[in-house]
Amino acid sequence: MWRYLTKRVAHALFVMWLVATTVFFGLRAVPGGPVRAMLGQEATPEAVAALRRELGLNRPLPIQYVDWMTDLLVGQFGTSITSSEQVATLVAQALPKTLSIAAFGVVLGLLVAIPAGVVGATRRNEPADYAATLAAFLGISMPAFFVGILLAIVFGVWLGWFPTVGYTPLSEGIVAWLKSIVLPGVAVGLPYAAGVTRMMRSSLIETLNAQYMRTARAKGVGSTVRLYKHALQNALMPVVTIAGIQLALVLGGTVTVEIVFGVKGVGRLLVNSILERNYPVTQVAILLVSGIFVFMNLLVDITYTAIDPRVGYGGDEA
Repeated sequence: MWRYLTKRVAHALFVMWLVATTVFFGLRAVPGGPVRAMLGQEATPEAVAALRRELGLNRPLPIQYVDWMTDLLVGQFGTSITSSEQVATLVAQALPKTLSIAAFGVVLGLLVAIPAGVVGATRRNEPADYAATLAAFLGISMPAFFVGILLAIVFGVWLGWFPTVGYTPLSEGIVAWLKSIVLPGVAVGLPYAAGVTRMMRSSLIETLNAQYMRTARAKGVGSTVRLYKHALQNALMPVVTIAGIQLALVLGGTVTVEIVFGVKGVGRLLVNSILERNYPVTQVAILLVSGIFVFMNLLVDITYTAIDPRVGYGGDEA
């Protein structure tokens, strides 16, 4: 197991280095830069040159890259170009908000999707199946920001049950914290639940129609035992894959949802830093989001072995 984990962690670190390098050079290949974004297009060449020297952007690109990578390795993320605040501080303030919304959305999505998929698969062509399928199609069709706007209007403005703007830290009370993340969490969780529901339903139908399930039925094994002891475990394998991949949908949705609900999370921080050409903040924010993806993929791979012992740590089936 440790050999497998070591290989997967080494692979993850390589991916992170590749992302960091691509982001560093990719940002600088985009026309415009932080100096023009700060001074405007009417700035004199002398002013532009002076600010470039002040920010260290006049140095050769390879030297800037080596310095940045060296700082990353020792945990120095730099300073925001526009506000002079430490990037680590900005990220530390934004990260709990994004993680709270994303975690709420994922937990809600799984709690809804797995039972809905099971109901759809075990009651095919019945009203419950039609309802689950229709809800899944609606969830996939509506982007997170649109769902967020609808929820804000109905449950925030009309009913007044939840706040429509801002985020309350957990330190100020769990009820206030939950109320502040319910609407954005549901907005990112519903599209996520829709995708997982469809995969759960199709995977379980395929498993229930497998030869070994028909054999179990012929031997008199009860339907409940067949479903929960034999079929569900095998059907979860592709669901775990799609659930991990669709985390991109959740994290991507938080960017727009944070703007809708006025939450200053990582998504909003990233969008603002891109518009300002704020290289240090953009680089670290993208690395952070990429790191979450890489970590979740690593977690999915490890989960495979827990769900199905036939999958060995070397990736081969025994």
